[in-house]
Amino acid sequence: MSNQFINLTLDNLNSEHVCCAISDKKHQCGVSNKKAWLKERIPEGHTFRKLDERVKVFIEYSPLETAWVPVEGDNYLYIYCLWVSGSFKGKGYGKSLLEYCINDAKKQGKSGVCVLSSKKKKPYLTDKKFMLKYGFEVVDSVNNEYELLALSFDETKPHFTDSVKAMSTDGEQLTIYYGRQCPFISNCIEQVKNYCEKNNVPLKLIEVDSLEKAKAVPCIFNNWATFYKGKFQSLLLLNENSLKNML
Repeated sequence: MSNQFINLTLDNLNSEHVCCAISDKKHQCGVSNKKAWLKERIPEGHTFRKLDERVKVFIEYSPLETAWVPVEGDNYLYIYCLWVSGSFKGKGYGKSLLEYCINDAKKQGKSGVCVLSSKKKKPYLTDKKFMLKYGFEVVDSVNNEYELLALSFDETKPHFTDSVKAMSTDGEQLTIYYGRQCPFISNCIEQVKNYCEKNNVPLKLIEVDSLEKAKAVPCIFNNWATFYKGKFQSLLLLNENSLKNML
């Protein structure tokens, strides 16, 4: 197994994979959406760094000011995703990727690094225990469940936007806020649409297609958020089976 890492750039983006959806054909539309999104983000300082192999080992982060999440703060980097899958865990890859991000933040003269996590470990959210080992601390929280962790170099702290505290939305229907950053989302949206049409479930889809919308989402958000009967349900992506179980 290689110990060489590579950063996606405008020059290599078309030829490189984006880790999450390497070989699953049903997600190829999502991969195209992801790459189109990255083409606009990379010039803003967005970083996607991965192991130079066809495996799911990568970190993705950007300047907080241009991060599509409802988090605010001055001069921070925000980690969207740090993923080391299955048999690749325990080999030091996560450590290497996180240390690269921290060192990159220092080189850029940033005030620190932040990431969304949770009080108890949840799927697809960064593991709080892992981050605490590197000096991250809880700087904001919502519902005594979701937490913003930060490693500050100058004692400043980022925070959730005011809109996050609502954790609710209008209407009784199933409401989903979604972005195009994750390559799994396109297929999930199609499955949700199909299920709702077949079962007469009222559905409202809200695409978060701008930085301004992302900063104003009325809940925790990291590409996806589900509401039902006005109440926040989960950040987990839904397919037909998981939607059926939730309802």
